[in-house]
Amino acid sequence: MSPSEAPSRRAFALGLAALFASACDRPPRPSGEVAFWFSYGGNNRKVLLELIERFHQEQSRVHVVATFQGDYFEGLIKLRTALFVGAAPTITHVVGEVVPYLAQAGVLQQLDGIGAESLADLEPALAQAGTFEGGENEPLVALPFNRSTPIAFYNRTLFDELGLRPPTTWDGLRDVARRGGSTGTAARWGFECPVDWWFWTALVGQAGGRIIENGKVTLGGTAGVRALELWQTMVHDDRTMRSPPGRDFNAWEATNGDFLAGRAAMIWTSTAFVRYLEEHASFSVGAAALPGDVRRAVPTGGTFFVMPKGLPESEQAAGLTFLRWMMQPKQASEWARRTGYMPVSKAGRRELEDSGFFREHPNFAVAVDQLSVAERWPWAPSLFRIQREAVQPRLEAAVAARLDARTVLAAACAQSEER
Repeated sequence: MSPSEAPSRRAFALGLAALFASACDRPPRPSGEVAFWFSYGGNNRKVLLELIERFHQEQSRVHVVATFQGDYFEGLIKLRTALFVGAAPTITHVVGEVVPYLAQAGVLQQLDGIGAESLADLEPALAQAGTFEGGENEPLVALPFNRSTPIAFYNRTLFDELGLRPPTTWDGLRDVARRGGSTGTAARWGFECPVDWWFWTALVGQAGGRIIENGKVTLGGTAGVRALELWQTMVHDDRTMRSPPGRDFNAWEATNGDFLAGRAAMIWTSTAFVRYLEEHASFSVGAAALPGDVRRAVPTGGTFFVMPKGLPESEQAAGLTFLRWMMQPKQASEWARRTGYMPVSKAGRRELEDSGFFREHPNFAVAVDQLSVAERWPWAPSLFRIQREAVQPRLEAAVAARLDARTVLAAACAQSEER
């Protein structure tokens, strides 16, 4: 969903209120059938489908029909449409920022039926209660699936040649970006990062700010301004950072492509790409935690399983059977090992530690270790709207044209608080 397509808060809220009315009218599915909508491509899609096939081999009572629905935002649009026309899936997954919004609209099923044992084994920082401030006081409507943090990847071969180490401070980031870049016919950027809400939020936290403070949208105040100005400085003054072309996941793909082609010495992206980058790079790939400013901080990311409200009880039961299976340590650790997403099960994480996997593949451990500085999102129904309508389009424009950061974010704050 491009920012220009994003509906207003009132229109979107009214639309969601109408969705539940028709969600209950969908004809029941065949006994034991679970419709699962997902938003992966490439290796992650391959791993997911193989897990589902193993689920079918281990039991015959529940059958999962998995359907690709585009990227996260395309999938959300399709979910709204499906709810409206009475064609909701049994299970889908949505980005964390949209969970409070969908919960307030009353279109999500409570998932307490997943079982106390499975819930107790979830990695606290990745579960609903640990991801959101006050999430523990809300009905359980979201279960962690592919969870991640932003991390840095660097060309280890190049860094070793130049005597560089991954930066731990903002000043260090600027210095490494200067030293890691090159000019001339073999141009190489020292640093590349999608100009994206998620990475900007990480910078805001590192500068000591919060997006929402005491219930008020601040976008970090001075910290938010400093975060945006850091990118502007590196793009326009230092000329060490490339602002990748495209929006949303197109920019992420461009960033990964530049890194693999040797056109970027270091990038920020998601831990979800660990396996992909390691397998496709012609050089040794290193991963590192993001640097800090006044503190170290990162947001968590990725998606949660959710179930639309109002489905027949038999379909809910079949869906919960599949979710319980996906939450088990064996599946949690395999998903993490084969993709780069973090294991959502504590036992799954221990399995990776005890088996020596993290020791042999240290890049996979970076995001898990970085959970020690992960900051919780506010349980705010407006969070998704703030992201998609108020902040994201302004970040792109502000960096490209070097607009005054304070003015840009003040306008974003004003739009975020409109009713």
